[in-house]
Amino acid sequence: MMKPGQTAKTDPKAEPASATAVRVLRIEGAAVLQMAEALPEDFDAAVDAILSTKGRVILGGIGKSGHIARKISSTLASTGTPSAFVHPAEASHGDLGMITPDDLVILISNSGETSELRDIVAHVARFSIPMIGISGKPSSTLMQAADHRLTLPDAPEACALGMAPTTSTTLTLALGDALAVAVMERRGFLPEQFRTFHPGGKLGARLSKVAQLMHGTEALPLVDVASPMSETLVVMSEKGFGIAGVTEASRLVGVISDGDLRRNMAHLMERSAGEVATRSPRVIGPDLLAAEALAMMSENKITALFVTDGDGQPVGLLHLHDCLRAGLV
Repeated sequence: MMKPGQTAKTDPKAEPASATAVRVLRIEGAAVLQMAEALPEDFDAAVDAILSTKGRVILGGIGKSGHIARKISSTLASTGTPSAFVHPAEASHGDLGMITPDDLVILISNSGETSELRDIVAHVARFSIPMIGISGKPSSTLMQAADHRLTLPDAPEACALGMAPTTSTTLTLALGDALAVAVMERRGFLPEQFRTFHPGGKLGARLSKVAQLMHGTEALPLVDVASPMSETLVVMSEKGFGIAGVTEASRLVGVISDGDLRRNMAHLMERSAGEVATRSPRVIGPDLLAAEALAMMSENKITALFVTDGDGQPVGLLHLHDCLRAGLV
């Protein structure tokens, strides 16, 4: 036993930490590939069962399996499948009431013999609630009770002792992701639906539509193609976007930017808006993603885009600053 203040001596023959990392990743990576090449036989049936569930998908597990169960539940919920985690110990003290006959239950236990799961197993059997079991032991109590069995491949744990849940939890997590993505794709889950469940942060911003961030028609700096530049400059100054849209018969036919003003400085006030404007400007539709608009601005080195409808009429304007405020960058 070390005395206070002593530090453990390192074994000079021990492998470097980087070598340990490579070994762990290779072991776990090989196990995931092994599962990909021999997917659990009931996988398709499990996906169909989730899709046909009228209520929620309830996840349960203890210890490391519980942490993985929470993550799978969260992934399902964020991709269009109502889901919740129920702690098995709490279930035994009243939370079984959270599991209804309309639900489906997924229980996770690498050994398949976790005693804390028994009350949930009994509950789903009593009320004929469908159950999916995820375990590394196909003949275990859990798997025998399950309606659909997702058996993990027989692969070694990555820790040196071969005991700490490492490979097994990685496999379970990857299998949960596979389930969630398969269900999401079968549902035809759309990007705008994904944004509904991810409104915050950069992810939410990148899934915003142009229409959600743009300035409306009342804010648009628009002038007619025949408008004198004296009038055009007033509009540009009042609206404050550093740009003006030039219209003809209500359609956007050109744009005047600060660059256009500099290029036409000589005799500028003698010209009309149509003579100064850059014709056939870059525009974007209101239903496209704001991220696409940002990419277009970046590619063309511009700071604003007019938004037009199917007839070419301007319905909005998106400025780079709008994208910045939304957290898109």
